[in-house]
Amino acid sequence: MILNKYKPILFLSVLSLFAFIVHQSLFWLFKINDDGFFYSLMTLYLVFYGLSVFVFIILLEVKSRSFDNVGMSFLLVTNLKLVFCYILLKPILKMEPFENTIEKINYFMMFILFLAIETILTIRILNEKE
Repeated sequence: MILNKYKPILFLSVLSLFAFIVHQSLFWLFKINDDGFFYSLMTLYLVFYGLSVFVFIILLEVKSRSFDNVGMSFLLVTNLKLVFCYILLKPILKMEPFENTIEKINYFMMFILFLAIETILTIRILNEKE
């Protein structure tokens, strides 16, 4: 079934939407205004979600061709994602040190969240029986 093949992407979508709602609620609850941020919360979630979907499309394609190379493909694609994320992070790092502390923490927490989701879902892919 096609739905079963793309199950990690569906799970990623649900988790990302849940994380965004919680994150937005926390910003609202603590009255944190993200208008002064270099990247808005929505933009960052869309970028990280898009990168994660890209990672899983590649992993699912590698899985269908050669199951033994899924782990190494994950490491390679994750490193490429890391380079892209660093390029996105450079403008935030160039700002004044105390001007954007919340934005830096926000960016790194989102990076860690999506990396954890990708890792858990990749482990699930690797544990599947052929």
